[in-house]
Amino acid sequence: MSPNLGIVRNVVIIAAIAAIIAVVPGGGPGASVLTQAVVLAFFAGIGWFATIVYRQRRTDLYSLGDRRRLILYVAAGVAVLTLTGTHRLWTTSPGRIAWLALIAGSAYAVFAVLWSARRY
Repeated sequence: MSPNLGIVRNVVIIAAIAAIIAVVPGGGPGASVLTQAVVLAFFAGIGWFATIVYRQRRTDLYSLGDRRRLILYVAAGVAVLTLTGTHRLWTTSPGRIAWLALIAGSAYAVFAVLWSARRY
């Protein structure tokens, strides 16, 4: 099968699924449930990945010291809470600015801890 036929086949499959969702009664709510399930599976995968990385790098985290480790954990917590509230924050202009500031501040804190840890 040529690469172009594979692309066409994939587009036809996606179009057929979209048509089924549009035509079948209750397709919209069903698609919403499916989307939520995929999002939850994605977040579960991120949590699993974070757990594995934490277990592999536990000694590196403890070697940071209490202050830097606290900054790292607080920055991760702020980022998680900000991502959780994305929908509510993006409804207003000040919320968007706050969202960007919180994410940027969390990223800066993580990178500052990494930079200071690598200086030694």
